[in-house]
Amino acid sequence: MYKDWAKLAEDLSGAMGEVRKGIPDTMKGFSALARAATADGALDPKTKELIALAIGVAVRCDGCIAFHAKAAAKYGATREEILETMGMSVYMGGGPSFVYAGQALEAFDQFKAAQDEA
Repeated sequence: MYKDWAKLAEDLSGAMGEVRKGIPDTMKGFSALARAATADGALDPKTKELIALAIGVAVRCDGCIAFHAKAAAKYGATREEILETMGMSVYMGGGPSFVYAGQALEAFDQFKAAQDEA
């Protein structure tokens, strides 16, 4: 195992909570943006999380990978869907995205396994 993705998400949530407390108005705006972007629409929640995961890989954001791999598992993404999403990330982001694609797959596998055990 490369990383404990659940622990990473938990640790980051605490740190992000501190930022939220320090700049509440800004974070209210960010939360409103997140609600609008993830609201029901032409794309279902799983598809939106796959897109977010692909972007997290492309921009090399460990926290984004953790949070969106967890959400993709929650919304029923399959390993095959994750792999195809990672294919698009590598296509768009090249070698560095290939490295992060492996991490995203590992994160998804960890969250999916935990979900299946629950």
